[in-house]
Order: sequence, then structure tokens, then C-alpha cells
Amino acid sequence: MKVTIVTVVYNSASTIADAMESVLRQTYKDIEYIIVDGQSNDGSVDIIRQYESRFQGRLRWISEPDKGIYDAMNKGVHMATGDVVGILNSDDFFTADNVIEKMVDHFTADVDAVYGDVCFVKAKNPKKRVRYYSGRIFRPWQLHFGFLPPHPSLYVRRFLFDKCGYYDTSYRISADFEFIIRLCQHHKRLKYLHMNFVTMRIGGASTRDWESRFVGAKENLRACKQNHLFSNRGLICLKYPLKVIAFLPW
Repeated sequence: MKVTIVTVVYNSASTIADAMESVLRQTYKDIEYIIVDGQSNDGSVDIIRQYESRFQGRLRWISEPDKGIYDAMNKGVHMATGDVVGILNSDDFFTADNVIEKMVDHFTADVDAVYGDVCFVKAKNPKKRVRYYSGRIFRPWQLHFGFLPPHPSLYVRRFLFDKCGYYDTSYRISADFEFIIRLCQHHKRLKYLHMNFVTMRIGGASTRDWESRFVGAKENLRACKQNHLFSNRGLICLKYPLKVIAFLPW
């Protein structure tokens, strides 16, 4: 099984090397790595070029303007030739060297997607753990509350993007949530793997500040309505108690 990992980059010179190194260290070798750069001007592209030869033909990358992070993700998925596709953010890195190997073992004939856990760390001190986000408690009915499994741990069969649709670029923060609603509506064969997939630095688009959380909550409600999934502001607010449970140590 070929796995495509997509990394979206924009001015990530301080972190992109960590992401790329973590891909190189994976024990599973049938990996296609795609980097979509949004015309960075901080030296990110120079770092990508420096690493290119180390991937021995397994890395493909582009650098061009885009319409935001989800547009760039869509470009990467369109470029993908793997059987399974996942997203590794440019400021994140795989927690262990065998993440992809273990993930692939769980893609049996009756599984469409696999997800797990992620660990949040301080942006300037990746060894300082802030919280642990487990996908263990996720069930599709929790989408009514705006709750979703950790998107950076999600690996999906490539053909499902063509069948269910790509990321909706009209969303600023919650296109991953809206995509997962469609995925669960059409294909409920998702499997949880009790494993820490990715280490995430705090400060991404959805975790940056309270304004981002407010925008995310509004977009979650919009995503539910768009996909005829009953919800309201009260239900969306209830996702935070669910998150408290998801952040408990497992």
C-alpha cells in the first residue's frame, strides 16, 4: 500500500526541517511525500531543495500562490498517487519512526480511514507537552457538537476524496471538520488506532487565540447546516466538555 503524505508550507523555515526529517525517519518506505508551498519568502523553499535528494525521488513539491491552507491541501491531494492520503502540517512532526508502518497495518479491506491521537507542545520548546488529544472517544454522532477526531492523525483512502469531495475552500478554519462530516455520512468505516501519530506545536490556525475558536465554532455550525446535520449554537458549545475528556491522558 502506497501512502501519500501532504505538507502545506508558507513561511515555515523554522519548522519545515523537523517535519521532513520525521518523514525521512519512517520505517515504512512506500511513501510519496508532497509539499505544496505558497511561495514562501523566508527561505522555506531553500530548505526543501536541500532535502530533495535525500528522498531519492519520493518527494514532489511545488511553490506557487494559493488561496489559503485548504486550497493548498487540495492541490496536494490532487497530486497524490498513493492508496491512502494524510496531512502533516509544516510545523508538526511524526511522534515516532513507525507511525506510518503501524497505521498501514490497520487498513484492512473493511476500513476506509484510520485516525489516532496527537500531542500538543510549546511552539518554542517541542519537548514541553501542553496537552494530549485522543481520538479514542470519537463517534460520528459527536459531529452534532462540532467535535471531530484529530485531523492531523487522519489517513483516508485516496478515492474517497473524489467520491466525497475535497476540502471546501470557503472555510477559513473548519474545512477539515466539514470534510469529516461528509466522510462519516458516506463512509462510516473509520477505525481508531490507540497511538500518538503527530506532535503539534501550539499556535496553528485553529488554536491560535479565542478569535480563532469563535470563528471555528461559527464555521462548525455552518458545516452542519450545509450537510443537513442537525446542530445549533448550544450543541456546538457542548463540544468543549467533550474536548476535556479527549484531552485526558489515555
